[in-house]
Amino acid sequence: MSKELVNNDFSSVVFGRKSVRVYDETVKISHEEMLEMIQETTTAPSSVNMQPWRFVVAESEKAKAKLKPLIRFNTRQNDTSSAMVMIFGDMNCYEYGEEIYDQAVAEGKMPAEVRDQQLAAILPYYQNFTREQMNDVVKIDASLAAMQFMLVARSHGYETNPIGGFEADQLAEAFDLDKERYVPVMILSVGKAVEEGYESVRLAPEKITTFK
Repeated sequence: MSKELVNNDFSSVVFGRKSVRVYDETVKISHEEMLEMIQETTTAPSSVNMQPWRFVVAESEKAKAKLKPLIRFNTRQNDTSSAMVMIFGDMNCYEYGEEIYDQAVAEGKMPAEVRDQQLAAILPYYQNFTREQMNDVVKIDASLAAMQFMLVARSHGYETNPIGGFEADQLAEAFDLDKERYVPVMILSVGKAVEEGYESVRLAPEKITTFK
C-alpha cells in the first residue's frame, strides 16, 4: 500500500469527490509522490493492456505560463494548483506491446506461448486501425486513467478538477510532443483545496437505465 495514503475510506474517496478550482498555492507535490500517484493510476484497465495513457505534469511557473493561454476559461486552477496533469493518448501505443507482454511473462503472470499468440493477433489488428478507430481506443482508455487519477489524488489528500476546455490542436506541440502521435484527452488540476467544491445533482438511475 502507498505510504502516502491519507484516506483509504472508499465511500469518502468516491462519494466525496467534487471539482475543486482553487488550491493552496504553497503546497507542492514531490516528484516521488506524483510518480506514486501515477503508478497507482495506471492500475486502471486498458484495451488488451496497451496502456495508451501518457502524462505531462506542468508544475513549474514556466510550464504553467505556457499552458495558461491554452486553457483560457480555467486559469484559476492553473494559477493555484500544485500541478496541472495533462493526459494524452498515444496513437502508437502498440509499439510497447512486446515490452508489456514480455514483462508479464518475466513476472510469471502469463505463459510465453500465450504472449506469442496474443501479440500475433493484437499487433496487426492495432496497426491496421484507422486513425479514427485508434483515436477512440486511446481516448476511452486514457479517460479511465483520468478518473482513476482523481480518486487516487483524493486518497493522497488532494483534490482535482477535470478540464476538457482547452486548445486541443495546440497542446501537444506546446509541450514538445508529436501532435500526430499524442492526442490530448484531459487536463486535471491537482492540489490542496482552499475552497470546497460545489454540491451538484445527478439524474435518478431510473431515468438513465433501461433493463431488457
